[in-house]
Amino acid sequence: MAKNIASSVRKGNVIDLDGKLCVVMSAENIHPGKGTPVTHLVMRRIADGVKTEMRYKTTDTVEMAYLENKDYDYLYEDEMGFNFMQPESFEQISISKDVIGDQAQWLQEGMRCDVRLHENNPISLELPPRVTLEIVEADPVVKGQTASSSYKPAKLSNGARVMVPPYIEAGVRVVVSTEDGTFQERAKD
Repeated sequence: MAKNIASSVRKGNVIDLDGKLCVVMSAENIHPGKGTPVTHLVMRRIADGVKTEMRYKTTDTVEMAYLENKDYDYLYEDEMGFNFMQPESFEQISISKDVIGDQAQWLQEGMRCDVRLHENNPISLELPPRVTLEIVEADPVVKGQTASSSYKPAKLSNGARVMVPPYIEAGVRVVVSTEDGTFQERAKD
């Protein structure tokens, strides 16, 4: 176990909270005008999936769990969860839908992901920062909109919705951030 200050905790980190491992779902540093800055953590206990929220002073220390990081390639989804293969050993693992959560919509066949393991059990998954997807449906441009300040809704090939600039049409491939699902740029392929 290692100790870190609360303000350095990030999404995907695993914390030892009184002997129970919790994966951080979101971490926010709050700096009020008056008073002590705090770090607000939303976590999910790994053992039973219970969601907990904690506030720490930004200078408090928290126990970080030791995790092993391994690269895995995404294969497919079935009723057991999401299946991945370790590229060197061809060892396959199944990761439950609870562990992956909302990130599942960005998974693509063959995608290389960083899987964090604790005692050979998958705890969390880190996707590549950006994915390239095709726009299958885009609203028409409304006359009078300016390209610099307005965005329109569009539907991606994976079913997710994203806001895109008015010049993006159906059939165009775009790059999207996997962290927050925002449009980054038109794909260069």
